[in-house]
Amino acid sequence: MNRSEAFQIVQEYVNSQSLIRHMLAVEVAMRDYANFFSQNPDEWGLAGLLHDFDWEIHPTMDQHPQEGAPILRARGIPEKIIRCILSHADHTGVPRVTNMEHALYATDELTGLITAVALIRPSHSLYDLKPKSVRKKWNDTRFAAGINRRQIEQGTSDLKVDLGEHIERVIQSMRSIAPQLGLAGNK
Repeated sequence: MNRSEAFQIVQEYVNSQSLIRHMLAVEVAMRDYANFFSQNPDEWGLAGLLHDFDWEIHPTMDQHPQEGAPILRARGIPEKIIRCILSHADHTGVPRVTNMEHALYATDELTGLITAVALIRPSHSLYDLKPKSVRKKWNDTRFAAGINRRQIEQGTSDLKVDLGEHIERVIQSMRSIAPQLGLAGNK
């Protein structure tokens, strides 16, 4: 399975532009972490790209992502990637044991928080976003209330990286595709 084939799955199952952008953000962050851990960025990127492909057809916790797994198996997605996707949801009971699984758990929610912070800035841009701006919003539970900060902290701890470094790494990753994410700014 190559990236183009995986993206066709995304296009087939996802209508929401914001959800596609979220999956692209997680994909690029996963690729960066794969390089950091000297692993295969294509494999890690596929896990990030596909992790929420079934959210629109399975929008409840008793369905997502576990009911998406058979679809991915039928499309030839490697079991290692499917297991990673299943492990990103605590309710599946699939424990996270690999760095790829920990990275998906750590980056999933953080990309959403970074996006939310960038969108409230006058620039609407990732290019001038600093980790301290994200940290300022960390304890404001009313801001981006649906984002699970505990999950980010747990995933970061499991990756054995500093939270500040994690935020910086994910911002940098997302900057590399800022136009695709709609976060290149008001130009």
